[in-house]
Amino acid sequence: MSGTHALWSPAPSENAPLAVLLHGRGADEHSGAALAAHIPDTYQTVALRGPVSLGAGRYTWFENQGIGRPQPESLAHSLAWFRDWQTREAADRQIVVVGFSGGAAFAGAVVLEDPTSVAGAALLYGTVPFDAGLSTEPGRLEGARVFHAQSADDEVMPKDLMDRTWHYLRLESGANVVAMRTSGPHDVSHEVSEGLQRWLTVVEPRLGEA
Repeated sequence: MSGTHALWSPAPSENAPLAVLLHGRGADEHSGAALAAHIPDTYQTVALRGPVSLGAGRYTWFENQGIGRPQPESLAHSLAWFRDWQTREAADRQIVVVGFSGGAAFAGAVVLEDPTSVAGAALLYGTVPFDAGLSTEPGRLEGARVFHAQSADDEVMPKDLMDRTWHYLRLESGANVVAMRTSGPHDVSHEVSEGLQRWLTVVEPRLGEA
């Protein structure tokens, strides 16, 4: 497991909320930083590099037991790594985790492990980490703020897991959820980008309540 590599944007204001950007499997913090294009400029952003190396400059958040299916032990190690980073670098910040693909599963893990540890979680084109050592019982995310987007045409993520994620977040989790299902490839569409920015703009004034 690697140390922490992070790309920070300048803070737009002294008390700006922080969006933590989580890249997809096989990418790095530079790919994650591209998600900043979908974040309102009232937020500071930090793009983290996944702690698990896949070699050849490729990183991830956990070892897989299939696409969208984290190995529980690996996920637990990475969550401990993230909490250590959060304590050192963002202990006094209100943060929102924004993950794409594999990063979405990790964002889901962060909020499932401790729904009060972040002010919100955005899961973009990825799954809730089911059967990975974390509780997904009904009501687990009661009151948590969650944004979820997926595509009906996604050629990467398993359809059964995406359907299960859609059902769980909207009908079982208890989260205050905004969910979008669109068409198109495994990439952030203009429609989803606009939806995410609207959600973050609504979440921002409420961060002081978290």
